[in-house]
This record gives sequence, C-alpha cells and structure tokens, in this order.
Amino acid sequence: MKAEVQKNIVETFKKLNEILSSFSEEELNQIPYQGSWTAGQTAQHIILACSGFPELFAGKTQKTIRKYDDNVLQLDALFLDFTTKMNAPDFLIPEKKEYSKNSLTLSLIKIESELIESAEKYDLTLTCLDFNVPSFENFTIFEWIHFALVHTQRHTYQLNSILKTLTKV
Repeated sequence: MKAEVQKNIVETFKKLNEILSSFSEEELNQIPYQGSWTAGQTAQHIILACSGFPELFAGKTQKTIRKYDDNVLQLDALFLDFTTKMNAPDFLIPEKKEYSKNSLTLSLIKIESELIESAEKYDLTLTCLDFNVPSFENFTIFEWIHFALVHTQRHTYQLNSILKTLTKV
C-alpha cells in the first residue's frame, strides 16, 4: 500500500510541476478571466491546503474502527467533478500578490517530499484527531494523503484551463 501511495504522490506532483513550469512569470500572475485566481494564486492555494501534514500525522491519532479508505470515493466525487465550482475556506484563500514560479515550485517540491516521507513513516490506517474537514468524519492518514492528491489534481486541471485561456491565439 505504501509504495502505491508514494507512486501516486510522485505522479500527481509531476503533472502539477509540468503545468506550472509551462507558465511564464508574466502569465503566472495574469488573471485569465473575471472571478478567477491567477495561476500563482492557484499554486499558492495548493501549498496552503497541503502544508502541515507531517505535523498532523505526528499529532493525536487512534486506531481506526472503520475501513481506512471509507472516504476516498466521496473525496473523488467531490474534487474530481470539474463542473462543480467550490469556494475555499478563508484560511486557504491565497493572497493577491505577484508570485514567483521558483518560490512556488520549491514549496511544492517540499510538500511532495513530506508526503512521500509521511507515507513511508506512518501507519496510514490511523485516524487523525487534531483536524477534520467540515461535513466529513476524521480522516485516516491514508485519506488525508488522498485528499491532498485529489485536491492537487483538481487544481492541476484548473491550471491547465488557465494556461489555455491565457495562451489561446
């Protein structure tokens, strides 16, 4: 299970880094259409949402009394439905500013590394008790990593759309 999780982490972040590297510095900070974040803000949102997992996993946990992956299908249905518009909670809304591609990339590489290391280090079936997503029960470590991946996949799709909008001739 751990090797499969780590492979999924690598694949997800590879696709994210490929699309992020496709933006010029100028395109990174352009608003593609009314009401949209810039690519830089989108990448920063991923960073905000995927930071702090090692601390969460090292916090209070307990043995899980349900299947360790019970919430996976619901997370997939929520985040991989690209037709649904969602609003981020305030603490995950990126600042409106000029972002640096290098700085964003370095932060994302760090998060990828932390997730890979966490997948190796922790019992993925344990339930984390220190934080939960509203309208969900507490996630297992496996589900938190899955959350990070499907959330990142959703925004990788969004970054592809932003790039297409900015570069259409």
